[in-house]
Amino acid sequence: MRRRAILLLLLLLLAASSAPAATARAPFACAPGGPAASLPFCRRSLPVQARARDLVSRLTRAEKVRLLVNNAAGVPRLGVSGYEWWSEALHGVSDTGPGVRFGGAFPGATAFPQVIGAAAALNATLWELIGRAVSDEARAMYNGGAAGLTFWSPNVNIFRDPRWGRGQETPGEDPAVSSRYAAAYVRGLQQQPYAGGRLKLAACCKHFTAYDLDRWGGTDRFHFNAVVAPQDLEDTFNVPFRACVADGGAAAVMCSYNQVNGVPTCADEAFLKGTIRGKWGLDGYIVSDCDSVDVFFRDQHYTRTTEDAVAATLRAGLDLDCGPFLAQYTEAAVAAGKVSDADVDAALLNTVAVQVRLGMFDGDPAAGPFGHLGPRDVCTPAHQELALEAARQGVVLLKNGRGKHRAGVLPLRPATHRVVAVVGPHAEATVVMIGNYAGKPCRYTTPLQGVARYVKQAVHQAGCTDVACAGSQQPIAAAVDAARRADATIVVAGLDQKVEAEGLDRSSLLLPGRQAELISAVAKAAKGPVILVLMSGGPIDIAFALNDPRIAGILWAGYPGQAGGQAIADVIFGHHNPGGKLPMTWYPQDYLQKAPMTNMAMRANPKSGYPGRTYRFYTGPTVLPFGHGLSYTQFTHSLAHAPAQLTVQLAGGHAAATSLLNATRSGGSARAVRVAHARCEGLAVPVHVDVRNVGGRDGAHSVLVYHAAPRSAAVAGAPARQLVAFEKVHVPAGGVARVEMAVGVCEGLSVADRDGVRRIPVGEHSLMIGELTHSVTIGVEQLGV
Repeated sequence: MRRRAILLLLLLLLAASSAPAATARAPFACAPGGPAASLPFCRRSLPVQARARDLVSRLTRAEKVRLLVNNAAGVPRLGVSGYEWWSEALHGVSDTGPGVRFGGAFPGATAFPQVIGAAAALNATLWELIGRAVSDEARAMYNGGAAGLTFWSPNVNIFRDPRWGRGQETPGEDPAVSSRYAAAYVRGLQQQPYAGGRLKLAACCKHFTAYDLDRWGGTDRFHFNAVVAPQDLEDTFNVPFRACVADGGAAAVMCSYNQVNGVPTCADEAFLKGTIRGKWGLDGYIVSDCDSVDVFFRDQHYTRTTEDAVAATLRAGLDLDCGPFLAQYTEAAVAAGKVSDADVDAALLNTVAVQVRLGMFDGDPAAGPFGHLGPRDVCTPAHQELALEAARQGVVLLKNGRGKHRAGVLPLRPATHRVVAVVGPHAEATVVMIGNYAGKPCRYTTPLQGVARYVKQAVHQAGCTDVACAGSQQPIAAAVDAARRADATIVVAGLDQKVEAEGLDRSSLLLPGRQAELISAVAKAAKGPVILVLMSGGPIDIAFALNDPRIAGILWAGYPGQAGGQAIADVIFGHHNPGGKLPMTWYPQDYLQKAPMTNMAMRANPKSGYPGRTYRFYTGPTVLPFGHGLSYTQFTHSLAHAPAQLTVQLAGGHAAATSLLNATRSGGSARAVRVAHARCEGLAVPVHVDVRNVGGRDGAHSVLVYHAAPRSAAVAGAPARQLVAFEKVHVPAGGVARVEMAVGVCEGLSVADRDGVRRIPVGEHSLMIGELTHSVTIGVEQLGV
């Protein structure tokens, strides 16, 4: 994987360096000869904060409040233009927000796989490369006046419940995967190796926090109070946001619509000022989800007056309102003494500082480091090849039945399978493949087109008129007849945005309508092997297909982006050896009766029959487990290096350490050291694994390292297992590759207690890598006690 990633990076850099200069847009501010060109906020030599303070100090109160909203007004007397803060780039530049406009020189942008599919690649290098490509296209569009520079992406909420319509936007259910994705994608978007914390784009991690219900069972996101235990906040919901800020350096965080434990997140000072800005050190701004302030006033009735709502959110630490509320009511709130001018200034200093870091107060954008980017840097061959490669890497092989000579039926062979029937509601998918929060793609390759490139004849019959596949008039018989005549049949089925989307949670985990009937009928009649391809964001109960021996192979492709059809065909016909892994658990349909979406508890409750959530805590049966994914080859692991013992030193002097050690005792002999009391810097377990490809094909393999705390751990509620490290490696057939990882003790081997306090259990910890289990005994330096 490293060689391929390096090649893609070189292609991206070559494309950027060879692109012609774009037509320069008018300066946002500080135009040469303009009214403010000589003022301090236009001087690039001054520190960012000094420039921001200077501008804010020159504004009237009326001018200030109009800068507190996403469609910020200009200040003509100072030569400052209006600005639309809301642009989106979840998996490519998107026109979901008003900041992006396609047309003219920018008819579209590269549409990468929806995030859930990219996450299945388990390749952090790939995630950052996607971010870099998107940043090039976004900056090019900004230079052409077609986009902003502040992009409210990525979505790093945990995919807690399989029904959630927006789970497709996330990296899945695991905090470690979501954290690494968040940091990698943000680094790719922002690209900030420049002096003074300069930014190429400003990324925004959303939606903080415990937001994963849109509309279910009479409850919607605008009225939902998520009751969340401190333990679950600490070890699940907040983990990706911490990584986004602390590791990725995100320039913004978005608070969500819902309340958490009775307080709207956009009015929660402990969250916004205390955690995001205080503990994690956000260098940037905090923005509301659109109309969130209005929502907690009018729908949640959290405050009595509009002025109280302004005070609640500004004093909590909100800097920018997506919506008009703060522009409408802040002046009255100041006049009423609910908030001060200093509160308003504090918010503006954070937003203006980000604009300064983006170069928006540096005059002519064509003279900046990204001024050369233009239309020819959008939809480049390198970017489209990267979209195809990302789609390939995200395909997960769920089943590969035995064929002749005991080998898997897949991959199909064009010489043998000359006539292939391509059926199902997604056989000619286009818009479906890009999911939600998408833009206008450069082009599409449908599954039918992808297959047709490999075979003598691709025969198409839809089988269902649409994804709903409802009613007695579905053309199932025509699809069955095509399968009866073909050498092989590929059924492309699944979900779409009419089944799962923002504002639309699912009511079932089964395939919609008569899709399952279509699949089974085709499998029963087919002359040759039947391959089922699923497109979806969320998991599907496909137990019937997994258990049907007539269905030889099953692939999950997520929503694979503009090149999805080519990627699917490349996997089916063996041009690409699949290496994707499921980023979420696939539950049986009856799970839904046991776990209401409104129950936010991650951990199982045997007394009530509540089964828990995600592979870390779920105690019931699965259709397919988290991390499942097959290959056309086989890999084995051997442990090259890992210590058997490690000692945690306690922070502080001798007397303090004695006190802290005593404080770790938790009854009996079980002990756990508070992470706050440990010397964490450099404290890690090195794990070196040799991966051997013992099959006959080159392939990529994800090495997954899971951790289990000591069975006698002093901390109740520890996960059954928890992913703590992963890397993807390409290994040629018959070859071996060493993967070197490090598991931080304070991050990876700690467990959150019921109060949300991180502790490191003392004793024997288990690290599980494939078929291997390695024990590491954690001790505490006694310091003479």
